Amino acid sequence: MSNLQSNDSDPLSMFRLDGRVAFLSGAAGLLGRPMARALASAGAHVVLNGRTQPALEASVEELKSLGLSASVACFDVTDESATRRHIDLIGEQYGRLDVLVNNASSGSPGTMESATAQDFEQVYRVNVVAAFQLLQAAIPLLKNAGSRTEGGASVINIASMYGTVSPDPSIYGTSGANSPPYYGPAKAALIQLTRYAACHLANQRIRVNCISPGPFPSEKYLERDAQFHARLQAKNPMHRTGKPAELQGPLLFLASDASSYVTGINLAVDGGWTAW
Repeated sequence: MSNLQSNDSDPLSMFRLDGRVAFLSGAAGLLGRPMARALASAGAHVVLNGRTQPALEASVEELKSLGLSASVACFDVTDESATRRHIDLIGEQYGRLDVLVNNASSGSPGTMESATAQDFEQVYRVNVVAAFQLLQAAIPLLKNAGSRTEGGASVINIASMYGTVSPDPSIYGTSGANSPPYYGPAKAALIQLTRYAACHLANQRIRVNCISPGPFPSEKYLERDAQFHARLQAKNPMHRTGKPAELQGPLLFLASDASSYVTGINLAVDGGWTAW
């Protein structure tokens, strides 16, 4: 276990992840790429997960070009047998797993009129069931890793501001970025799963927290509707949208010993959107 006194003398060292292993799902996406870089830059070996091998390999090569450590675990997180097989492989290869980031998500456009039960089931499976299956499979490794560090092992679920508030339909116009009726409920369930797991795993030195990003629109949606960005900014107390790199600080805080006494929280990174 790390020395608490040394952290007192060098607070910045609490944010380091040297010698630790992190697993990140949804690693090749808009938010996943900066998350991977943050974890690797802090000293962790990052196992990048997703369903597209070339994209994952490109991310690994980018990190390695910076002198950082990463590898690929290409599989569908909704496949429980594949999940357990790859988590076991991490144990065999690295002997530990310190940080688990559940960032994988899915969704398709939909409205109250067009949404189907299958849409709800699919989004819930990716955002909630898969996150649970990854955590469940990783508990033995996380428990072991938790005994080695001051802050214990860390699980971070990536939810959304729409897990706590409803989208304002007047904002989205023709952008195509409107959140469907099944996305928010799945993210709300992930936030509640975070609280449940935090309370039930605390005695095993596994901390479980959640980050709820706010508006981080991709360029394709901004290009589709010229006024969409202006409406997003007007809705937000900070009058701007987020940059993906702005998730790096909150992620490192929760992944590291800097948050050693923090578990069960939902950290909104939304420019104040949900504070209205």
